[in-house]
This record gives sequence, structure tokens and C-alpha cells, in this order.
Amino acid sequence: MARINSRQVEAFRAMMLTGSVTEAAKLMTVTQPAVSRLLRDFQALLKMELFERRGTGLVPTAAATALYTEVERSFVGLERITAAAEEIRGRRTGSLRIAALPALSNGYLPRLAGHFLKERPNLNLAFFGVISPIVVDWVLNNQCDIGFAEVPIAHSGLPSLRLPALARVAVLPTGHHLAEKEVLEPRDFEGETFVSLSAGSASRHLIDQIFHRHDVHRVLRVETTLSEIMCGMVSSGLGVAICDPFTAQEFSTRGIVVRPFLPRIDFEFSAVFPAQRSPSPVALDFVETVRKSLAVLDEQPTHEAAPG
Repeated sequence: MARINSRQVEAFRAMMLTGSVTEAAKLMTVTQPAVSRLLRDFQALLKMELFERRGTGLVPTAAATALYTEVERSFVGLERITAAAEEIRGRRTGSLRIAALPALSNGYLPRLAGHFLKERPNLNLAFFGVISPIVVDWVLNNQCDIGFAEVPIAHSGLPSLRLPALARVAVLPTGHHLAEKEVLEPRDFEGETFVSLSAGSASRHLIDQIFHRHDVHRVLRVETTLSEIMCGMVSSGLGVAICDPFTAQEFSTRGIVVRPFLPRIDFEFSAVFPAQRSPSPVALDFVETVRKSLAVLDEQPTHEAAPG
């Protein structure tokens, strides 16, 4: 027994939409005899009359109208599949799971992600702010599509992309005497109460190394794992610190003053991806968006480099 084929259904739909064989043929980009043959075969297979001749034209029967409702529902489904494919090709749909270290997730990266989503109304996002070792762990276990973690990356097996580094900055309480200087150097911190990152961290090592090299003695009263806590302490007037530029910018209107610091101490981080699969196109697009943003920021003067 012959089966209904998609071209017959398409001819029926085209006829219902246009009301004439001529227009249906144009819609399908075939000849009028081809449309007539498709409609004739379709009616024969269904064993029902779908169109009645009135004058020089064809008019749909009640059976055709009822059938069209079901046909159109199927075509809407197909059109949705086509639209979804176009969205996927355009990298505007799906979902993206991001984990980022707190320095990036406390303002800068969420704002960038928000702009990214505005251009992709069908893209859903899950965003987590966690310390770098957890970022790496979640990406390693395929819980996130992208991770942004401070280098060096603890797990060498993860694919990664080093992103443009920005310079760390000095943060001071509002009204501090060092705020009168445009640029701060290690010797300016001699005898100052200092809020430091925790011992053992790569960032702490880089900062301590600079002060040791210049034989500068600071009064280390507070240690913390998070730059947000550091800036909160500084804003209280307790002391000064060297901080990543992202957190410093978030606190720049909350009781602290930000100044460039020389010699430059880079804040370096990478985008990391799950090892078990290739990064999704939308994940790569987002990382490229971040890379371009950081490259622009790095070209700005040091005291303006932190994104607002």
C-alpha cells in the first residue's frame, strides 16, 4: 500500500494557505501540474475529497479544514525545529554553566555575562562564584562548561586558555596620606599596617616577593583568602593592601582609594574547559568576549584599568 509522502502534505498545506493551484505552485517552486498531481494522489490515499470545484477554482471541504488543523500543527513543530537549529548555529540558544574566582565574579564578569545574554535571548546561564581550586574541580568533574581560575592551574590535564593579565593595584582607606601620591611604590608601604592574602597562595607569594626585594617592612595584621574581605578591611581604615583590579574597582566608591602600583604585579588567570569534550561554540564565544574586554582594559592607563 502506498504511503503519504511529505511533498503531498506540503502541496495540501500550500493549497490551503494560498487558495489556488497557481499560488501553491509558486510557494512550492514547482509547476501547476505537479501540484495538481500531488493533491490528486493525496486525496486518493486518504480516500476523501478535500477540494470541490467551484467555477474556475477549488474550495476546501469541511474534511480539508479539519485535516489542515492537524497538518499545520505538524508544520509548526517542524518550523520550531528549523528555528532552533538556526539559534544553535547562531550560538544564541542553549545553556552555559560558568564558575569563576571571586575577584571576577563579584562584578566584572556578571556584567559582561549580562550583556552577552542580552544578545542571545534564548541562552540560559548558571553562574557560580567560588575560589580557584573549586573552579578547577567543578570543571574537571564536568559540572561547568567554563571555569575562570587564577594561574597556575592546579590540574595540568584541563584544556586552558591564558587570558590577558591586568596589573594589581594599591588600595587605601579614604583620606589616607598615601592617597596624595599618583603612583605608589614598595618603599611607600614601609611601616604601614597591611591587609594580606593568605600565606601559601600564589598571589601572596608574588606580593611578598616584591616587598622583600625592596627590603620594605610592613605590619602584617590581617590575612584573608578573599580580596573582598581585604577591601572591606581597608575601607574600615585599618590598613592598606595590594589587590586585584576587579575587586578594587567594585570597592572604589565604598571607602577606599585605588592607586597604580609599581613595579607591576600581574593578576593572571585562565579559562579552563572540561577535558572529556570539546568546548561548546557558545562557551568559546563567551571566552572570546572576555578576552577582547580584557585586552581593551589592559591598553588603558593603569589607574583606569579596572572595569567599571
